[in-house]
Amino acid sequence: MPTLASTFRRIHEEKWGMPRAKQLTLWVPDQPGMLGEIASALGEKKTNIVAVMGATEGGRGAVRVVVDKPATARKVFASKGWQTSEEEVLAVTLGDSPGTLGRLATKLGRAGVNIQYIYAGSAGSARKLNAYMGVSDLKAALKAAR
Repeated sequence: MPTLASTFRRIHEEKWGMPRAKQLTLWVPDQPGMLGEIASALGEKKTNIVAVMGATEGGRGAVRVVVDKPATARKVFASKGWQTSEEEVLAVTLGDSPGTLGRLATKLGRAGVNIQYIYAGSAGSARKLNAYMGVSDLKAALKAAR
């Protein structure tokens, strides 16, 4: 039976031919319980969070998520009045071994791609993870990451 991660990766590779993902960024109040509200709202609509990153700045929170149902998530966020944007990010599966991230980051750097941020999510295996990267040049990153 395919895992969520393998299904997610297949969908993105079939749709775009390369390892990329749709990321949703939410700007929400910086207050206790906000992440719980976001995750619960998605769970109620049977939308799985594949990866998440959050930080606070200037009294508000920025939460980046990759989900299995982006259209449903956008509707959920709009119904809550949360400011949301959508971006394409590089999505790569990395092995859980020393030097794996270093080799990929070096390839991207040699291709002139700046990694603006990175976060990780489950790849459906204890020995692998999916890394999601906001990069300065997605096209160059996709080519370099092969």
